[in-house]
Amino acid sequence: MTTIQQWLDKTVKHLRNADIQTARLDALVLLEDVIGKDRSWILAHQEDILSAKMISKLDACILRRTRHEPLAYIRGKAEFYGRDFIVSAGTLVPRPESEALIELLKQYVSNSPLTHIADIGTGSGCLAITANLELGVRVLSTDLSAPAIEIARRNAKKLSANVEFFEGNLALPILRELNDRAYALLCNLPYVPTKYPINKAAAHEPGLALFGGEDGLDLYRELFRQLVNAITQPLAVVTESLPEQHIELSNIASSFGFTLAKTQDFAQLFTPSA
Repeated sequence: MTTIQQWLDKTVKHLRNADIQTARLDALVLLEDVIGKDRSWILAHQEDILSAKMISKLDACILRRTRHEPLAYIRGKAEFYGRDFIVSAGTLVPRPESEALIELLKQYVSNSPLTHIADIGTGSGCLAITANLELGVRVLSTDLSAPAIEIARRNAKKLSANVEFFEGNLALPILRELNDRAYALLCNLPYVPTKYPINKAAAHEPGLALFGGEDGLDLYRELFRQLVNAITQPLAVVTESLPEQHIELSNIASSFGFTLAKTQDFAQLFTPSA
């Protein structure tokens, strides 16, 4: 028989030996999922016996984690902006730094009301769905990956969000829909440079959603190039990239007629040049 405390002690040591920096936290999170109790209950019942079925399920999860598979993939979900989103190996794991895009957009909307928001490269749909639920405006969303769009649709249904999804290359599938609209773009495009060192967990995520060419900004160049041909220009473009890429991304935006208005952490907000 194995108690919660015995399993936890053994597992934390096992994860640390596998170079998992968040060993205890990961073990507790998986315990919460499998037992179906919150952390305070678990810590108050450490002498309770785990069933053989629970141990089997937990150990299978831990084996995956020792191989540095992201915890979100093991759990099948990740939190973003206070909501749980379904994720799979076909989508990027939502990251806390991406919440800055929503914050910048909220600040912009408070002074310039929008009728539409377009989320480019939606992945799990976390930005599109959050924008709809937080701001209540119509949201259109695109992605090249059909499996990613399927996950995003599932998330929209789960969270009762009103988002339309389109498969295709960046903004092209929705530019016609945005003619004569007051709209902004949310763009968390792949921006990791091809030779940039990534950690072992990120190596499990789809390369299509991570890498953006030699300097990481190829897809942003293509996006702004598409916007030049739009009949109606966006009132704002909110992007995410590495802070060390911000100057070059600002230069790219400027060359296509957009000016940097504000920066917050990884996020930048551009508006059409006067």
